[in-house]
Amino acid sequence: MSKHSKTPQKEQQEKEQKRTGYTYEEYKETADWLLAKTKCRPSVAVVLGSGLGGLAELMEDREAIKYSDIPNFPQSTVHGHAGHLVFGKLNGKPCVCMQGRFHMYEGYPLWKVTFPIRVFHLMGVDTVLVTNAAGGLNQDYKVGDIMVIKDHINMPGFAGQNPLIGRNDERFGPRFPAVSDAYDKSLRKLALAVGQELGCARIMREGVYCSLGGPNYETIAECVFLNRLGADAVGMSTVPEVIVARHCGLRVLGFSLITNKAVMDYDSEEVANHEEVLQTSKASSKIMEKLVTRLLPRIEPNNNVV
Repeated sequence: MSKHSKTPQKEQQEKEQKRTGYTYEEYKETADWLLAKTKCRPSVAVVLGSGLGGLAELMEDREAIKYSDIPNFPQSTVHGHAGHLVFGKLNGKPCVCMQGRFHMYEGYPLWKVTFPIRVFHLMGVDTVLVTNAAGGLNQDYKVGDIMVIKDHINMPGFAGQNPLIGRNDERFGPRFPAVSDAYDKSLRKLALAVGQELGCARIMREGVYCSLGGPNYETIAECVFLNRLGADAVGMSTVPEVIVARHCGLRVLGFSLITNKAVMDYDSEEVANHEEVLQTSKASSKIMEKLVTRLLPRIEPNNNVV
């Protein structure tokens, strides 16, 4: 047997790890590769949802890297997601922005969907800002409102779909992490205060985001059900990244841009569609950009990150 051949046990272990997640070495390989490609040392990672990728264009000293060029990185296949990792500064704050995220409905397992979050952690990021386009379930919400996420309902998690399934690596976090404090209270308070300063208080909300698997939009019965459960907005992303970020000890702030009203009336002629979501995102994203740009320099370092 040559020194390069693998034992059956080793091959089985590697096969098992591939089935349930990346190895620590693969996360580290990607983080080190990115650190060698950029001089930026980001403290905040921003995950940009459908139609919200324009924020990355405002960055100073921009360095954009295609997902396809990054070792081990998945590829975004959704229209409206550019598929670039952009390093630079937003209002003086060193950041990395994901222009496009990954979703379970693209065929990716959740450990692939959330791969970038652990890479960011290994790069020194201590705070993750997640954004998404969402349907408004709360009848008081209007199209164009910005919801600060205070909590979430993980519907795929009820069916056993969780990014932490598989072997736990204590170098990232504990086997059973708490998520009752998933969305940082002080950052939520700061976001609402900045919205007030910008004169956006009338469109600022604070509520519960519900994540579904997609890719189809929700039925009327599902919307009514989710609203009765306590969900204010619904979408197909965000929650997996938040779970992994909290597992790593990162702080999280989340925004949902309400791009359409969920259909909850059988007599309604309205039908949700992705083009409408993108158009509404384009029209309302400027406010979100101002909010995030004003907010970022006021985010203090997270001293709880190891």
